[in-house]
Amino acid sequence: MSVAGRTVLVTGAGRGIGRAEALHLAAAGANVVVNDPGVEIDGRGGDAGVADAVVAEIRALGGRAVADTGNVADWEDAGRMVARAVDEFGDLHVVVNNAATEVNKGMERLAEDEFDDVVAVKLKGTFAVSHHAARHWRARFEAGERTDRAIVNTASGSGLLNPLPTQSNYAAANAAVAAMTTVHALELRRFGVRVNCVSPSMVRTRLTAGVPGERMTGPDVVAPVVTYLAGDGCPLTGQVLSVRGTSVAVNRGWSLGPRVESDEPWTVDALADAFDTVGVEVVDPFDALTTALGGALGLSRREDVEAVVNAQLDLPQN
Repeated sequence: MSVAGRTVLVTGAGRGIGRAEALHLAAAGANVVVNDPGVEIDGRGGDAGVADAVVAEIRALGGRAVADTGNVADWEDAGRMVARAVDEFGDLHVVVNNAATEVNKGMERLAEDEFDDVVAVKLKGTFAVSHHAARHWRARFEAGERTDRAIVNTASGSGLLNPLPTQSNYAAANAAVAAMTTVHALELRRFGVRVNCVSPSMVRTRLTAGVPGERMTGPDVVAPVVTYLAGDGCPLTGQVLSVRGTSVAVNRGWSLGPRVESDEPWTVDALADAFDTVGVEVVDPFDALTTALGGALGLSRREDVEAVVNAQLDLPQN
């Protein structure tokens, strides 16, 4: 399995995880399109120098790369970055959808545009770039070309295993990207396209600069997983891989737990009795959050985690 000679478009590649991925792919011999408009964490502003700097790093090490500053949430920009990859390197083999922004607020304080903008970059942006790549790949396939192609999406532990308070927009968009991964793996298999997803957590980047915890790792831990998924001959498709430090786990998605059944339509009382009988275990979300993040926060009691969350949300303490 190799990415040597393959052309890879990495979105959000100017900093953090995306930059680490772009550098790792280039070092492994890939031609890299470094997409990043250079915006702030919340999506404001823009600086073309951010993408240019990564391209300069790659070229200084003998790699091949070009910069792109398009906005993944802009339909036309998404099409242009795919076309740029083809024009510059002759083809596009892999898309790594990494771009994301964040605006963290409790749901009652989160404005409409703050919700829409985060979802637009993460969810619509992932779809838009994948859509234009898929159109190119379908045309090549129908012309008789048979080449391994791949999409590597990026979700987050926040959207899958431990949704975090203040991240209604970010968690929802990342969970949707994971769901979309499976759909696209089913749709694009007929064109020889594999679709997988990485879900990093506890990675120190601009987006997690304010998150406490000594167990945070650098973004480099994600890059080898992405290069593996991007490689010609990788057998995986339709998978969501959680990456935490040196641990890589295959997610099983939503899974069924205990169930109750009836030969007749349920009544409220009958349903209540049935659930009492099977003893359905109710997991308090703060217990789950304590298990997921308590160690990193140095907290072992659910009450302490809840107090930290409430303070962050600016809610009164009980």
